[in-house]
Order: sequence, then C-alpha cells, then structure tokens
Amino acid sequence: MENSEMKSFGYVWILAIASFCYCYFISASIPKGLFRLLSLLPIIFLFTTLPLHLSAFHLCGLTAFLLVWLANFKLLLFSFGRGPLSPPQPLLHFICTASLPIKINQNPHPNSYKITSPYSKTGQKVAFLIKALALAVLLKVYKYRQFLHPNVILALYCCHVYLAAELILALAAAPARAIGLELEPQFNEPYLATSLQDFWGRRWNLMVSSILRPTIYFPIRRFTASRLGPRCSHLLAMLAAFTVSGLMHEVIYYYLTRVTPTWEVTWFFVLQGVCTAAEVAAKKAAAGRWQFPPAVTRPLTVVFVAVTGFWLFFPQLLRNHVDVKTIGEYSILIDFVKEKTLLPLSLYLQ
Repeated sequence: MENSEMKSFGYVWILAIASFCYCYFISASIPKGLFRLLSLLPIIFLFTTLPLHLSAFHLCGLTAFLLVWLANFKLLLFSFGRGPLSPPQPLLHFICTASLPIKINQNPHPNSYKITSPYSKTGQKVAFLIKALALAVLLKVYKYRQFLHPNVILALYCCHVYLAAELILALAAAPARAIGLELEPQFNEPYLATSLQDFWGRRWNLMVSSILRPTIYFPIRRFTASRLGPRCSHLLAMLAAFTVSGLMHEVIYYYLTRVTPTWEVTWFFVLQGVCTAAEVAAKKAAAGRWQFPPAVTRPLTVVFVAVTGFWLFFPQLLRNHVDVKTIGEYSILIDFVKEKTLLPLSLYLQ
C-alpha cells in the first residue's frame, strides 16, 4: 500500500469523524423524525462515496463495510430515535458506536437472550493468537498454490475469509475497548454452528445481524404479522433480511472490483435465507420429535455454507483477481512491518 493510499485513507476517516460530530450535534436541535432524516441524508450520501477514494482491498473493503453499510443503517435508525446511537450518549461513545463494528454490552435483563463466548477472557486471547497464527500459515501456503487442487484452494479461501474477517473486525473494535467500553462478541465460533439459523443468527458476523434486525427484520415482521400471521411474517422478514444482506455485499463487491454486479453474491444470500426459513419451518413442524446430534449437524452446516460459497460467493472475487490482490497486500504489509522494526533494530545494534 503506497503512501498516497494511506493519505487517502486518513482523509476519508477524518471526513467520516467530522460527519459523525455533525450528526451528534444536529440531534440536539432537530427532533427525531422526517426532518432529522433529511438533515442526515447528505452524510449518508457522503459515506456512500467515500470508499471510491480507496483502492486497496483491505482499506476499501473495511471502509465500505463500516460506513456504507453499518454506519448508514445506524444513521437511518438514529433519524427516528432508534438503534445503537439512541438514546443520547457522550460524543466519544457516539463516534465509536457509529463508526466501529461494535455493539456495546448494555447488561440486558437476565432472562433475555445474550450471546456468550464458549471461552474465558484468557481463552479468548489465546484463541485470537491461534487464529492470527493460522492466518499467517495460510499466507505461507498460498505461495504453493500452483501445486494445489482448485478445491483445496477454495477451502483455504473459506478459512481465510473467516479468520481475516474476525481478526480485522476485532482490531477495528480495539479503539472502543481502549476507552473502556464493554462490547458484545463480533463472532461466536461459527464452525460450532449446529444449524443455518444458529450460524447466521448467533455466530457469524453478529454486528450485521444486530443491525439488520431493527432496520429490516422487525419492521417487515410488524407490517406483515396482521396480514399473513406470525409464522409467515417471521419467515418473510427473515428472507428480506438475507436479501438486503446480499444486496449490501453486492455493493461492497462493487467498491472492491469496480465492475458491473453479476448478482451471484445476492443469490448466495437469498439461497441461505430460503434454506434457513425452510429449516425453521421444518423444526416447528417436527416440534422436537426428532433431532440430529451436533456431531452430524455441525459438519453439515459448515459444508453447506462452504459449498454454496464456492458456487456463488467467491466466483465474482476470483474472476476479478481480488484474491491475488488481497494476498499481495499481506506481503506488502509484512515487508512494511519488517522495514519499520528490523531496520531500527539493526541500527541500534551497530
């Protein structure tokens, strides 16, 4: 990543933080509702254009995810006094909540559902280091891609997506932890999922689930409940949330590739939504009369997500050589770290 790219990254986020300050102070003079929404539309438009100033995969992809998706959805909720930015909070907390992939732990009612990690705090740190080491090993293995079967490479990409997403989002949330905010998990060991509902709703990228529920799932379910009944409205709202997730992934893919969308990734999430809805309906129909053990459902769940990912999620990235670009950026980062650490050390030892 060149210095000009890092300067553009800094410029983008200076603008973003200034915009969040505007949103924070505007809420004091404009009450929630349509007028507040109108006052925030310029910011939403600005956030939609900012990733176009970046070309590096990691910087552009992360910025698009944080601003175009999470921040814009949070601002839409904030316009009507809902979501994680409401009620009013200190400015620094507001900026962190708006800009970072975090959900502050508000100590919910003991009887409410809460996602918890299977590890202790020490175990979480050890698991983080193991995942970082696993990603480093993957990067080494990529040097021998020409000797590997294409299906093996795709399996490595699946592991890469999970490890990189968890590690990068955890690092992005570090500023919030540094100021003492207690955060809910961003991932919850998705490889332990026992069903699609468990995978997408309780384990994979929980920040997305937490923002799709109030913006898409709950409004559609409330609107359709009286017309379709609670069961159909639940399934329809679930499918709508998956569809919106697919469309937002398509938007992020555009920032990464700058080519016309092919809609494969949208169909990937539509397929996941249909299958998850069918799974939920089947569970209710069975009413607990039969249930497969986790030893069976866990590998089936992971394999289903991986195989459909090979089919629909990865092709657009591979077709535009995004995988090669990504691996190249890791090499540049490693060389940069070596230069900044080994050179001063060698000078000190002379």
